Amino acid sequence: MAVWSFEQLLSFLVLLLLCIKPGLGTTLGKVGCIEGERQALLKFKHGLVDDYGLLSLWGDEQDKRDCCQWRGVQCSNRSGHVTMLRLPAPPIDEYGNYQSLRGEIRPSLLELEHLYHLDLSYNDFEGRQIPSFLGSLSKLQYLNLSHANFTQTVPTQLGNLSNLLSLDLSLNFLVQSGDLGWLSHLSSLRFLDLSLVDLGAAIHWSQAINKLPYLVHLNLSGCFLPPFTPGSLFHVNSSTSLVFLDLSSNYPINSSIYPWLFNFSTTLVHLDLSSNDLNGSIPDAFGNMISLVYLDLKGCELDGEIPCSFGNMSCLEYLDISGNGLDGEIPDTFGNMTSLTYLDISGNGLYGEIPDTFGNMTCLTYLALSSNQLQGGIPDAIGELASLAYLELFYNQLEGLPKTFGRSLVHVDISSNQLRGSIPDTVGNMVSLEELFLSHNQLEGEIPKSFGRSLVILDLSSNHLQGSVPDIVGNMVSLEILSLSSNQLQGEIPKSFSNLCNLQLLELDSNNLTGQLPQDLLACANGTLVALSLSDNRFTGSVPNLTGFSSLKRLNLGHNQLNGTIPESIGQLAELFIFDLGSNSLQGAISEAHLFNLSGLYHLDLSSNSLTFNMSLEWIPQFQLYSLLLASCKLGPRFPSWLQTQKTLAKLDLSNSDISDVLPDWFWNLTSFVRTLNISNNQIKGVLPNLSSQFDSHPDIDMSSNCFEGSIPQLPLSVTRLDLSNNNLSGSISLLCTVANSYLVYLDLSNNSLTGALPHCWPHWESLVVLNLENNKFSGKIPNLFGSLQLIQTLHLRNNNLTGELPLSLKNCTSLRFIDLGKNKLSGNIPLWIGGSLPNLTILSLRSNRFSGSIDPKLCQLKKIQILDLSSNSLSGIIPRCLSNFTAMTKKGSLIIAHNYSFGSYVHRGPMDINNESYVDKALIKWKGSEFEYKNTLGLVRSIDLSSNNLIGEIPKEVTDLLELVSLNLSRNNLTGLIPTTIGQLKSLEVLDLSQNQLFGGIPTSLSEISSLSVLDLSDNNLSGKIPQGTQLQSFSTYSYKGNPTLCGLPLLKKCPEDEMEQDSPTRSIEDKIQQDGNDMWFYISIALGFIVGFWGVCGTLLLNNSLRYAYFSFLNKIKDWFCVTIAINMARVRRSLRS
Repeated sequence: MAVWSFEQLLSFLVLLLLCIKPGLGTTLGKVGCIEGERQALLKFKHGLVDDYGLLSLWGDEQDKRDCCQWRGVQCSNRSGHVTMLRLPAPPIDEYGNYQSLRGEIRPSLLELEHLYHLDLSYNDFEGRQIPSFLGSLSKLQYLNLSHANFTQTVPTQLGNLSNLLSLDLSLNFLVQSGDLGWLSHLSSLRFLDLSLVDLGAAIHWSQAINKLPYLVHLNLSGCFLPPFTPGSLFHVNSSTSLVFLDLSSNYPINSSIYPWLFNFSTTLVHLDLSSNDLNGSIPDAFGNMISLVYLDLKGCELDGEIPCSFGNMSCLEYLDISGNGLDGEIPDTFGNMTSLTYLDISGNGLYGEIPDTFGNMTCLTYLALSSNQLQGGIPDAIGELASLAYLELFYNQLEGLPKTFGRSLVHVDISSNQLRGSIPDTVGNMVSLEELFLSHNQLEGEIPKSFGRSLVILDLSSNHLQGSVPDIVGNMVSLEILSLSSNQLQGEIPKSFSNLCNLQLLELDSNNLTGQLPQDLLACANGTLVALSLSDNRFTGSVPNLTGFSSLKRLNLGHNQLNGTIPESIGQLAELFIFDLGSNSLQGAISEAHLFNLSGLYHLDLSSNSLTFNMSLEWIPQFQLYSLLLASCKLGPRFPSWLQTQKTLAKLDLSNSDISDVLPDWFWNLTSFVRTLNISNNQIKGVLPNLSSQFDSHPDIDMSSNCFEGSIPQLPLSVTRLDLSNNNLSGSISLLCTVANSYLVYLDLSNNSLTGALPHCWPHWESLVVLNLENNKFSGKIPNLFGSLQLIQTLHLRNNNLTGELPLSLKNCTSLRFIDLGKNKLSGNIPLWIGGSLPNLTILSLRSNRFSGSIDPKLCQLKKIQILDLSSNSLSGIIPRCLSNFTAMTKKGSLIIAHNYSFGSYVHRGPMDINNESYVDKALIKWKGSEFEYKNTLGLVRSIDLSSNNLIGEIPKEVTDLLELVSLNLSRNNLTGLIPTTIGQLKSLEVLDLSQNQLFGGIPTSLSEISSLSVLDLSDNNLSGKIPQGTQLQSFSTYSYKGNPTLCGLPLLKKCPEDEMEQDSPTRSIEDKIQQDGNDMWFYISIALGFIVGFWGVCGTLLLNNSLRYAYFSFLNKIKDWFCVTIAINMARVRRSLRS
């Protein structure tokens, strides 16, 4: 990049200045080392520890006496004096390790009176202070003590080095300098680097810099520079020649620096102000810095728009303004910066389209516009940039790909946008492409077959791609990462994948892939493969043979159709970190051999298989798991003893695992860090202990469907989710009030024998989303404090002994979507506020209570209602005509009704971990006297049940506008009038019960058009006339129509008068007679044909085939003989019994 070439040029110029100093010329003769200086160097060596033998040639031996030949020493060819001592530590590796000298700098260096160059950088002086005597090396022109582990303060004596041209004290992290006044004496200084030296107390640092008129290079990065003070803002000497300025990572620096900075507008070539608190908009004056080649303003808290004046910096080659809060559109004037090779404006809030003028930046090699809000398509001009190698556009709202891509592109990341359409075949033009990221878009179509063979990373995950995985992918032999997960791909894994010998990560999960997994899957990559994820597909066969996959750390094969047993060779995958085979059809036993060598295992999921754990009581696993999921595995009847060795569990699921034990005491030693505990659907017995001190994190606890007895225990103060439903718990729930936190989002205590009044501590649980207390024995009123649950979405209190009216405070629970208060003793009117205050209500069940009064039309404001059950109350009045406002009953819905909620939990005392959960609701719907529970298809049900009340008036015809209504029950009321003639519009209707009312008139003929109708009851009304003909209505039993005396026609036995008249008519039409004659003729023809075929088919065969005829008559003789013998034996028995 340009910055490095500039620094190299600058260093060359500095060295050139040094080389033209007197005494550095060459002569024909060569002068040897001066003895005094040799001894001084040896004394210097004795102060050092040379671990790597760097100074092994420094010695007194005869062949080592010429110090001018020693490593790092350079002498004057004219005088023999030591002039340069260059001992920077050479690097060991690329990770920042060096072959450093250790120890101290001895004062013997003062005897090197002609020394002008001293470089001891990257050594280790073990936290000592920079020696003050270095300030006495009066001829020193170059001093480099960078990265040498010095501490304490910079000695002011360095200000005596009046001949110094270059000073580098950088990267000594604990060095500080309070007053930089000593710098002003270094009037000849050209190069100054104090980066990462603490200058927090150097209030007048800018004034000291201003007194260095020849300074060319200034680096004060990470120096904690204090902000400018008004007294600091005077102009610098006009003869200044500052070219390089780095003030990055000095957060106290703010926009007050601009007046001082813009004094260098005409000279600066390199400017780095990144990671400061400049705060505010970018000044237009930056456009006047026309000499700038390098400008870095990333992470400076800048806002506002990008100035159009940036286009004036035509020499700019490097521009980084990323990580700010800039907004607005990208100026078209960016196209004027035709020298740009590096442009990064990512991590802002820029919007609008990418300007077409970007095509003018023909030198661009690096372009990053990611993490903005850019829209529209990617201009074709960007795809035509011939030099572009690195393109990052991820996290925007871009919709279209360019028609073509440059051949020089090496890295392309356009993930997390809104790209639509198919991937163009022109991706094959990127012959140099190594990394392509197009994940998390809306791309469709098939995967192109034109990808180049140079690809190392290909990520097309989380799109809508279809078709099969092309064989060409297997020819990309350089591939190391391939992610095609979360698409709609079909077919089998191509056999060509066997060519991917460099593959490290393969993700094909969450597709529709099928076929049998080959046993030698990816055998070629057994030494490189780190992660294999094929979960959530439909793969069959057995678990592949992964013997020899020595690098495998992640194995995800869950949610497939794999069968057979798990091979014991899995236990030899020593690097395995994540092991997931959950939700398959695997069988057999799991022994110690399966987990023998998995010492680094972190996540184990074998749930939802038919596996039996067969471990010895003495087995101690080598691993310490974070997550253990063994749901539906056979672990019981006792808790596995090896479980007590796992001390770092955060997720534990032993649900439905055939455990019928008492919770052992050691079990609670596992729960300190557990945030998800599920031991539901077992037969675990006993009384729950005090749980308040058993969990350190914010736990999610599910102990439902067991045999726990006793009362509700004291719970963890930080519990977020608690399910104790379907147990034998009894007593009061007052101890719940000890959980006074805002974390509880889910509480299910249903199907127990809990008694007493509901507590009054509901304001403690302001985050509660799901509350289920149904099927208990609670009594008393619903507390008024329920209204404090403003986030609650589902409320189940069905089948208790609750009394009184609904509290007015419930109107504050505006997030409610599901209310089931059925089978209680609640009374009063149905509150008027339900319609106006609960706009999200989807299901409302108040049946089997003691509500009275009328159904107020305000209830019709529930536009999202899907199930309304007010049956078995004492409601009166008419049915409101505004039922057509239930717009959700006019539309199809999703399968389930789910409530999404989030809660945080701390893991291992670390940062908050956010869990996103979903609760799938269920409801009991009464049809024909029976209750049916709906859960997985509840979202499809549209039902109105107003039965068993005292409603009067007509059935409003508006109810027939609810086109997706599935069940309508208005039975056991006092309704009169006609059945609406438009009832045939309800094509989705499956249940219709209008029985036991006073309806009259005929059954509408349109009712026969509802083909989905499976339950019909019109009994006990005053309906009359003929039942409309059609296969649907005639398929119901007579019970559906009984109690309507004047109703006639099938399926009733009572015939209608018009039917009887037709039957008694003496004449028939000519057409009927012809038809009947034709039917008779075909009847006789069929008899004749049947006789001929039957007779000759049997008798003809017997006549023509001798062997068959012989066998047939032999069979008849045997039957006759058996029949005779049987009769004779039975008659003999009867005679004997009579004689006896």
